[in-house]
Amino acid sequence: MKQKYAVVVLFALIIASSMVSLTSYKTTEKLVTEDVNQALAKALDEQQSDVISADTIQVFNSHLQIEGLRGNAVLAVDTKKGFRPRPQVSTATILSLSDQRPSMILWSMVLLWSLFCLYQHRRLSALGLYGGLALQDGRFVNAKGCEVKLTPMQQQLMEMLWQSPSHQLSKAEICDALWPKKPDTSETLYTLIRRLKPIIEEHSNLKIESDRGKSYGLKVR
Repeated sequence: MKQKYAVVVLFALIIASSMVSLTSYKTTEKLVTEDVNQALAKALDEQQSDVISADTIQVFNSHLQIEGLRGNAVLAVDTKKGFRPRPQVSTATILSLSDQRPSMILWSMVLLWSLFCLYQHRRLSALGLYGGLALQDGRFVNAKGCEVKLTPMQQQLMEMLWQSPSHQLSKAEICDALWPKKPDTSETLYTLIRRLKPIIEEHSNLKIESDRGKSYGLKVR
């Protein structure tokens, strides 16, 4: 798999994990809000007063339908609404009540995929890859370590481009090295490049670019 696709998958997993977690939290938050509100309404109705006392809190807890809220939901005074009691539940409590198992599975996948991406990056770096291709022991291999089959002339041209600091050579440099005794080798070079291009593009992320026929170079796609 190309490295950029691996990163895309990683970010997709992170987004999916976050969305699943947030959706579960929001769903639970809605259920918690409904439960504490109905419990408070019943508690105030029973004591027929808005004053919070120890009995109010005890009755409030007894009317909570979600067992995990009992002892974790508190009553506070809302000064903006005439000192009326208002139920409060911490974020941690809501999170603990929400079903985070699907999210945890996805986060586990994120961790595993991150480790895989790190392994791939280190492995490719160790191979000395450029655009998904490496020159090892006089032969070109792809990211999987499989040899790219080239004719002797294709191999020679690729080695010249590969070993150039800029991965680029002029047409004259190539022709002088490959056909030193031929006066005009433009058509021969064109044919060689034309046949080499699809092989390189099939086995790597590289392509051979021409600068108006004056030079040729290897570029990462």
